[in-house]
Amino acid sequence: MDLNDLIAQEAIIPALKVNSKKQLLQIMADKASVISGLPEREVFETILQREKLGTTGVGNGIAIPHGKLPDLEKIIGIFARLEHSVDFEALDDQPVDLVFLLLAPESAGADHLKALSRVARLLREPEMVNKLRNTYEVEALYSLLIQNPGL
Repeated sequence: MDLNDLIAQEAIIPALKVNSKKQLLQIMADKASVISGLPEREVFETILQREKLGTTGVGNGIAIPHGKLPDLEKIIGIFARLEHSVDFEALDDQPVDLVFLLLAPESAGADHLKALSRVARLLREPEMVNKLRNTYEVEALYSLLIQNPGL
């Protein structure tokens, strides 16, 4: 599964200014709402419920919030690079500055897990993470995210 199947250029937020995890998730839910056509509140509640099960802050300043929605037609991703790190209750207690929101249809099954795995693999690459942290333009961030189809 390639990331260009999951994310569109308009789903990238290159320099997001937020003060909290909740504000971050609200803004990302709003962006997902615009892209998916689903109500922002439904998206927000879905990712908030998932966070209550355990943090999606995976460490090294990275979070991969995710959830399943019944009316979603296909898996979508939203990527945000934060101007300033925020506390995300991450596994390593480090603040988060790179966030990849992944939403899937309830019926996605294994495809949802494949997409999560693909995103996690990409964001485990130290060189990739460094490039994402030091890139400020939407087009350049998009190119970085989709350039590694075999990863």
